[in-house]
Amino acid sequence: MTKHHIFLPQHPPYSPDLAPCDYFLFPKLHLAMKGNRFTSIEDIQRSTTSNLNIIPISDIKKSFNALLERANCCISVEGEYFE
Repeated sequence: MTKHHIFLPQHPPYSPDLAPCDYFLFPKLHLAMKGNRFTSIEDIQRSTTSNLNIIPISDIKKSFNALLERANCCISVEGEYFE
């Protein structure tokens, strides 16, 4: 608590383990788009959008649950968590 009674939650240090784009989203996009050649920015945008739209909602929910678990591990051991 601060002097103004504002609750300050604990935050883990920066870690790529805590960035869903790094451990979940980018690998999925990379695998789906690997080996393709694009002729325009619009083609890249179309391909990225269609690949994002086919990711099941259940996978996205699992990634956020994993994020919560990772964050709790980092907070509970003061940033000393490694997988």
